Amino acid sequence: MSEAVTRGVRVSVRPEYLPHQSEPRAGLWMFAYHIRIRNEGSEVVQLMSRHWQITDSTGRVEEVRGPGVVGEQPVLKPGEHFDYTSGCPLPTPMGTMHGTYQMVNERGERFDAQIAPFMLAEPLSVN
Repeated sequence: MSEAVTRGVRVSVRPEYLPHQSEPRAGLWMFAYHIRIRNEGSEVVQLMSRHWQITDSTGRVEEVRGPGVVGEQPVLKPGEHFDYTSGCPLPTPMGTMHGTYQMVNERGERFDAQIAPFMLAEPLSVN
């Protein structure tokens, strides 16, 4: 689990290995990550875009950028949260992810809400 708070936006992540979707013999390990974005601040914010850095255990880095998350650009009033789940394939049994969500408040001010690093790991690979 990872957590970060930026300007009142708390991002919590819980990763999960997906053994039934993975094919280690073919060099494919699948992971899900469950995210909660909670507005703990005093102003309305909207998630505009995402930027991920995904690093496998060989050190190869992949960057992913795009609008919104899971096809949405949620607006969060103070006290509200937005949950979603997405997935990530890796060519190795371990890796890490971290990134940012670009947010905008009611005054049009943009800021990057941090997504703290978290580990993606096949359970047997961390023993």
